[in-house]
Amino acid sequence: MLHIHEEAARCLLCNDAPCTKACAKGDPARAIRAIRFNNEKNVWRWLEGCTNADLERAEQACIHYDRPIRIRELLRSVSSAPSAASPPSLGISFCGIPCENPFFLASSAICTNYDMVSRALEAGWGGVFYKTICMQEIREVSPRFDAVKEADGPTFYGFRNMEQLSENPYQMDFDILRRLKQNYPTKVIIASIMGQFEEEWIELAKMAEAAGCDAVELNFSCPQMRLAGMGSDIGQNPELVTFYTTYVKRNVKIPVIPKMTPNITHMSPPAMGAFFAGADAISAINTIKSITMSDDAAVSNKQTISGYSGRAVKPIALRFIYEMTSNAIIKNVQYSGVGGIETWRDALDFIQLGCRNVQVCTAVMQYGYRIIEDLVMGLQTYMQERGVARVEDMVGEELPNFVLPSNLDRDTMVFPKIDRDRCMGCGRCYISCMDGGHQAITFDSDTCKPRIVGTKCVGCHLCRLVCPTGAIGLAKRINKEKKKAE
Repeated sequence: MLHIHEEAARCLLCNDAPCTKACAKGDPARAIRAIRFNNEKNVWRWLEGCTNADLERAEQACIHYDRPIRIRELLRSVSSAPSAASPPSLGISFCGIPCENPFFLASSAICTNYDMVSRALEAGWGGVFYKTICMQEIREVSPRFDAVKEADGPTFYGFRNMEQLSENPYQMDFDILRRLKQNYPTKVIIASIMGQFEEEWIELAKMAEAAGCDAVELNFSCPQMRLAGMGSDIGQNPELVTFYTTYVKRNVKIPVIPKMTPNITHMSPPAMGAFFAGADAISAINTIKSITMSDDAAVSNKQTISGYSGRAVKPIALRFIYEMTSNAIIKNVQYSGVGGIETWRDALDFIQLGCRNVQVCTAVMQYGYRIIEDLVMGLQTYMQERGVARVEDMVGEELPNFVLPSNLDRDTMVFPKIDRDRCMGCGRCYISCMDGGHQAITFDSDTCKPRIVGTKCVGCHLCRLVCPTGAIGLAKRINKEKKKAE
């Protein structure tokens, strides 16, 4: 039994992939990448005219360090017929600025010069929050990155960085932004800035406006600034957020977007500070202060606290976004979501909680600007299937489904349901239920078949989460009183 996402995750996502070069027709490497980024419904696009012999040659050309990807079996498992309908537009406005799609580069190492941003915009990104510009001398450390990875592969679960702001002279960065806006007038160019004093914030914001930037982001959130009173030191103080946002708003006409720090218990106080200062939008989140213990990431044998990002932080980012978008006091403020976005499904989660665009960083560092193709295609396919005409119609649509823990339904439950055809008999569900659940699963060692004991099961669904084949699903929701009667 082939698990398609597990097999696709093994692919190294090579540059100038040997498998595609060996294939007379089609692009198997691109098709596998589509699966990797939750876009398997569009795999057919890269397999038209592809024969079994083509895929066999592709498989033989695979350079995987362990064993070749099972290309033929993988792609035959997911190919599907194309949709005849035209894809919907992903256009949406942000702070009154028209955006061709909601996918932006986040202020970081992925957008530090003209060439990088130009290539990203040509690839199809809707815009950029350029790497934060400041007036201080920035001296970086080496190495400056670390990652929490799978034991046998290059995929990151989480990513830690010790990088600060742009190392370019600020005059150079504003010239880059000016040229980007001139050469890509339909793209959204946003300057991220950080000052140490109010005069610096004002001067940098004015220079951003003079360079033709569409908006300015105020970095109140960098967790590893060398100098005190900058970055997250400001974001943790609602009064300073209000103070600096007010100064900038009074001195420029372009939209002002404070960026919030997650290194705080509640984000609403600084967000309200930004709101009362007249902020047009809010970005959230920046990286989370963290420690990894890898010797390979030590700087001259020394460690430090620095920012954590990647897939692992997405649930935390969503929590902070919800905290702000559900705040009845904060009105007429738009949101840009950041944190752990890798696929179109990740982006949709932020949009459905109220964000009008999303910013991506760590996924680009791993896989390159090329992931924009799957972000765009995946969201368009989803909208097409749902019959949604505009991204705008999905902004905040999940907010009504959130309630306080005290208001959750505690009178009904859902039993897990085992699909015997998909069950491999590994017993993982039994082990987890016995040692970490409610001892509601028995396991027949002779037949290798688990069985759910209804009188003990409480419907926690730990078993469903640990099942490696997805053989455990949901039964019908029932009233708990009915369970007791049985």
